[in-house]
Amino acid sequence: MKTFLAKLRRSLLGLQAVETNYIRRGFRGATADVQSRLEEIGAAFLRGYHAALEHDTPADLAASLSAVETDLRGFAFEGAAMGLALLDFLTPWRRTRISQFLDGAGKAHVYMVHVGVGWVWARLPVNVRRAGQRLDPVLGWLAFDGWGFHEGFFHWPKYIGGQPLPKKLKGFERRVFDQGFGRSLWFVNGGNIELIAQTLANFSPDRQSDLWSGIGLAATYAGIVSEASLVALREKSGSFQPRLAQGAAFAAKARQRAGNMTDYTGRAAKILCGMSAEEAARLTDEALENLPADSDAPAYEIWRRRVQNHFGQTGRLQKT
Repeated sequence: MKTFLAKLRRSLLGLQAVETNYIRRGFRGATADVQSRLEEIGAAFLRGYHAALEHDTPADLAASLSAVETDLRGFAFEGAAMGLALLDFLTPWRRTRISQFLDGAGKAHVYMVHVGVGWVWARLPVNVRRAGQRLDPVLGWLAFDGWGFHEGFFHWPKYIGGQPLPKKLKGFERRVFDQGFGRSLWFVNGGNIELIAQTLANFSPDRQSDLWSGIGLAATYAGIVSEASLVALREKSGSFQPRLAQGAAFAAKARQRAGNMTDYTGRAAKILCGMSAEEAARLTDEALENLPADSDAPAYEIWRRRVQNHFGQTGRLQKT
């Protein structure tokens, strides 16, 4: 049974289902199937978010999240991470929920958990650099990805013409924000390849690199478009193909680690990476090995570059 405190948290902090509605957000370009898929993702996210508010024990939360359909479960974990990060912020005397989640049920979904933390960073006056010290030194950067996705998902008209990023962001934070913002553009444009390409063309080339990386992530992890659409996406990415492939490889790794790989992920990896999803996941593991601790570039960026360089040097993408 839900406690009074759990009910109070849901009453005060809960979000309406309409907040993730495709029409309410003003998204465009989707087929009926893709629109339905995007709304299922939003519903799974909110289910996880509310589960974090309503369950007082890690075991109860884990059981609730595990009941979500396998291919949507990662989004529920992302939502739960937002809920737990919010509670951590509101109870500074007990900022252990996210760390406990990462040590327990959230460990397999570590990528999505870090992204979910970023939703809170986007909404509240969090000291992000201090908060980041409590996250994984490599994957913690994904919280900025989550921030970027949040801004694109909820405020895309503000950014769609290539407008500047939030002033609070500095240095490499801005690039990971753009990766997340790129992910959101998959949703905003309903997986419509023509619209996606037109939208990214509004941005300067130096920003497009990270935006295409985000598109690759979303197209592989969230999307359910045809193989012809994925081929068109690869072709539209042009010189940014290695960035698109890197994002797709990261998505394959996220699903492989969480144990929720899908046939669609396999098809997307084959087209966008030129290899199976399992091979793409293994590539990211190899690129993660022996990251330098004394480099001027963040370890997360070195990791991305290694994967991007692999796709840029092998010529594999042009042959598929």
